[in-house]
Amino acid sequence: LVVSVSCTLHQLSSHAAMKYILVTGGVISGIGKGIIASSVGTILKSCGLHVTAIKIDPYINIDAGTFSPYEHVDLDLGNYERFLDIRLTKDNNLTTGKIYQSVINKERRGDYLGKTVQVVPHITDAIQEWVMRQARISVDDDGVEPQVCVIEVICWSRLILFYCERITTGEQKTKPTQNSVRELRGLGLSPDLIMCRCSTPLETAVKEKISMFCHVEPTQVICVHDVSSVYRVPLLLENQGVVSYFCQRLNLPVEMRPRKMLTKWKEMADRSDRLLEHVSIALVGKYTKLSDSYTSVIKALEHSALAINHKLEVKYIDSADLESTTLQDEPVKYHEAWQKLCSSHGVLVPGGFGVRGTEGKMQAISWARKQNKPFLGVCLGMQLAVCEFARNVLGWEDANSTEFNPESKHPVVIDMPEHNPGQMGGTMRLGKRRTIFKSNTSVLRKLYGDLEYVEERHRHRFEVNPELKHHFEKKGLQFVGQDEEGERMEVIELEGHGYFVGVQYHPEFTSRPIKPSPPYFGLLLAAAGKLQSYLAKGCLGKCCQPFHA
Repeated sequence: LVVSVSCTLHQLSSHAAMKYILVTGGVISGIGKGIIASSVGTILKSCGLHVTAIKIDPYINIDAGTFSPYEHVDLDLGNYERFLDIRLTKDNNLTTGKIYQSVINKERRGDYLGKTVQVVPHITDAIQEWVMRQARISVDDDGVEPQVCVIEVICWSRLILFYCERITTGEQKTKPTQNSVRELRGLGLSPDLIMCRCSTPLETAVKEKISMFCHVEPTQVICVHDVSSVYRVPLLLENQGVVSYFCQRLNLPVEMRPRKMLTKWKEMADRSDRLLEHVSIALVGKYTKLSDSYTSVIKALEHSALAINHKLEVKYIDSADLESTTLQDEPVKYHEAWQKLCSSHGVLVPGGFGVRGTEGKMQAISWARKQNKPFLGVCLGMQLAVCEFARNVLGWEDANSTEFNPESKHPVVIDMPEHNPGQMGGTMRLGKRRTIFKSNTSVLRKLYGDLEYVEERHRHRFEVNPELKHHFEKKGLQFVGQDEEGERMEVIELEGHGYFVGVQYHPEFTSRPIKPSPPYFGLLLAAAGKLQSYLAKGCLGKCCQPFHA
């Protein structure tokens, strides 16, 4: 269905080859729009098409960099990247704040030549221009321009419209879906496909009723019932003829033949359902009351656990519960936290900001170091590993980050030149940066396939103090990865430990279901007791392959 052709067709005439797919939904958050959008992109990519994705949010914030995870967590961009194996940029997330900022900047420059600037047409035009411009930017390593753009929220011409709705649990009711679609039509939008989220497969009578009252064919009502794994959602859509509908509706150049990519997804989903052995990882952080705060980290752990054929158990531990103050105030909570930590096969300390819980994180790191437990520290986790080592091995009792104690006599973690303490937004070292391996015997280098350098995403305001580097290396904490200038410490490894690794970057952002992140993969291998046998067999380029002991 072509929506609002009369007002936008002329604007899109130069972009005739691009196909737009909109995924929108009801007022309930978490019904699965992001997973469905990602799954749609996955089945189209499996057909040989180049696919990109854009998420549009109503927030006035310019970016998510200053959000607290408890305030808002948006998982969709990560889902797009993991499912489609693509790399998106900040411009693939469009917010109200970004649009208004761009229009106001144009007005300040005089681009509107003294005209009255209004929501219509200036704001609406800015949204369309942004989306059409961003949809053309390559997101694959081959640099090819995308052919299909999957969008959440906003709609305009030359697109196919998905509407996602939750069917009431228990007895399947259609009235909420009917009312929502009626409101959608009142806005001038008619759905091409209605995705019905439900606990069990949709009953035939319910499907026919939705078809009748929402004015779509029964084949356009798609059942997305609960499945054992999100990896099965693309297969679920494929089995209900979604690709055939795309080919007919959007005139896509797709051959209807078996596709290797979906075959791999099916194998992965089947393997996920058959896992018997378990491996547990203690995630020690400050946002553990909301597990979505660490979704990228959890997904990276899941990808790696699946690659070694183990079922993952994540033990969430609030780092503040490990501190002595909790022992005094809430001893039960303190002992429960330590019991979780001590019963885990490995320890992960992820990134974060702020002083709360940092002492507990260092307690966990100290325990992992002394007990020879597999440990991975990411961003702040690496910085605190350096602080813990300085305190307990080098004997610098007040060693700390200047973020937490600016007056420390041993500032082992310091501000970067890019950091402006007076402004929070846009002052971090962000994006993909190159890390050079300085050691040929580095465990992490071997896990990366013995590469001389890697490029990973960064997001931090503080860094390890390079002037103190030699003190640590004398005692066995090696900085095996550094930036191109050799001034920034990127990777640490502890000599004589089974797996004690810290990385300044965020490797979870590039982890994929069929291509797990090497630092996380190493943690899971070590936690399962398989790291040494894996390294002995040679791991060149095999991180993406299932591992069999």
